[in-house]
Amino acid sequence: MSASVVVGAQFGDEGKGKVIDFLSDKADVVARFQGGANAGHTVQVGRELYAFHLLPSGVLRKRTMNVIGNGVVIEPAQLLKEIDETRARGHAVTNLRISDRAHVVMPYHKILDGLEEKLKGDMGAGTTLRGIGPAFEDKVGRFGIRMCDLIDPDVLRAKLRAIVPIKQRLIEAYGGSERIDADAVFGEHEAYGKRLAPFVTDTSAWLDAALKRGKRILFEGAQGTHLCIDHGVYPYGTSSDCVAGAAAVGAGIGPQYLTDILGVAKAFTSRVGSGPFPTELEGPIAEHLRERGGGEYGTTTRRPRRVGWLDLVMLRMAVRVNGLTRLAVTKLDVLGGLDRIRVCTGYRHDGGILKEFPASMRILSESGPVYREFKGWPDLPEDEWIEIAGRGRRALPETTQRYVAFIESQLKVPARILSVGRSRAATMGR
Repeated sequence: MSASVVVGAQFGDEGKGKVIDFLSDKADVVARFQGGANAGHTVQVGRELYAFHLLPSGVLRKRTMNVIGNGVVIEPAQLLKEIDETRARGHAVTNLRISDRAHVVMPYHKILDGLEEKLKGDMGAGTTLRGIGPAFEDKVGRFGIRMCDLIDPDVLRAKLRAIVPIKQRLIEAYGGSERIDADAVFGEHEAYGKRLAPFVTDTSAWLDAALKRGKRILFEGAQGTHLCIDHGVYPYGTSSDCVAGAAAVGAGIGPQYLTDILGVAKAFTSRVGSGPFPTELEGPIAEHLRERGGGEYGTTTRRPRRVGWLDLVMLRMAVRVNGLTRLAVTKLDVLGGLDRIRVCTGYRHDGGILKEFPASMRILSESGPVYREFKGWPDLPEDEWIEIAGRGRRALPETTQRYVAFIESQLKVPARILSVGRSRAATMGR
């Protein structure tokens, strides 16, 4: 039995989808275990680019089964859109299983998401407005609709008749004018349920059986450690647990299987949304990172990502709370062409140096970075980076090798995967 967890070590958008795609050729199963359609994973196959929000990143490999676990909140229309678009590009998408315990994002969740965010003002989290927070609120409040309900018309109708009047009153209390028609919502979602029913099963039992048969499983995290509801930059994050331990809960398997934990980090830092960001950059270097990064814009929101230097204070915490056993460092090519590259090793605050990431947003916003500076490396064309990747780590520019070695020495975790471009071929593993 072999199980690996892949998690984001920063604010999401680290390249987890690409890393999962790179690893999935040796995996029997890829399983999503948290988040929802607010997460976006981008996978490039040849010159074809795929952006997934709910489908696991292994869906493009025919022999790999893909699972959406109970920890994911599912927007049926979005999931069906991804299935249809992927099929239109020549992939059958028969290699999919969906947990019958996963909760469903309903239309009223998206309405409430926008109204709540507006009312919160400066306390707003910069939500994607996909209804994720309100869906998790209903899950915790024991007032949600699950996939097992979506595929059972009698249960779905009864639940909607009980829930919709309450949600309507809440919308009005928040100052909204939107009207929810329970019958219309039922008709729409009954149709979704019929289309999705063939995929829905007890994925906990399915995964447990697969592990006991010795199948190799990759658990695919969404977002990143510092968006985590418990360990992230609260409240400027998401509504689910994004750390490796959540894989056991969100997939319904025992934690004893989770022994290989891979953290994915960009060679710099980026994020979408509000909140303190000690190494944030503006000006020409920020534009270099944003544009050279393939266009640093959120896969889900299309908002320009805020960018900054690599932050080892953040990554130390990610190593600790996830129990990382190895790293994948992505977008090393993006730093090419910069004369000098900085890495944050600590925070200056109140006359001292912080080495651990603070919980307080006041302290974080008052903190300034302590930098270690490195000489940059050349701006190489894509085909040259791919040729280097084919030869392995020792073919990297010497300054790039020193940069990666410094990260490893500071975090005490080996960087086993390095990425120097968007394509599969621009990835090297060891």
